[in-house]
Amino acid sequence: MQTSKSHPLIAFYRDGAPDDDGRTLAAILAWDDARLEAVHDFIQWLFPLPEPSGANPTAPILDPATITTFRASLAMRERLRASYERMLKFYGLRLIPGKSPLVIERTPDFAARAQNWLWPMNHNHLRLTRILRSTLQLGLEAESKALFHALNAIYREFPDRIPARTHAFWSNAAQS
Repeated sequence: MQTSKSHPLIAFYRDGAPDDDGRTLAAILAWDDARLEAVHDFIQWLFPLPEPSGANPTAPILDPATITTFRASLAMRERLRASYERMLKFYGLRLIPGKSPLVIERTPDFAARAQNWLWPMNHNHLRLTRILRSTLQLGLEAESKALFHALNAIYREFPDRIPARTHAFWSNAAQS
């Protein structure tokens, strides 16, 4: 078993090391929206979980020591929040600065961005579930809660585009 100091996720988030495909966090965060949509094996690095991913089985998984390291490191949580904010932008969302509790609003390009993900059985619904769970586990509880509230409002407005099962997954992820 790896120690938390040598864990690939810690190296990726704390030290700027590349993922298993040679990409750094900074490089991924600089991708345009088209590349974020087209590439499917980066999200497991940005938002890791304790379970292996079927989409990227070589991505490292969270263990208790890595979770503890994230929660203890302000710098790592800030980088995680940068990943979170980049993905919000991808979905046509953003945090409202200075609000407490945190609030997410739709951006002016929400309708255009939603064309990419706001339809039934879209793989981005799984990505959003992952983001909710990962941020909650790694110390960004307020961010996870704010995202769930925004997604809940979108679900209520567009129930024909988000299956009830997807909403249930989001609800469970926001509480786990």
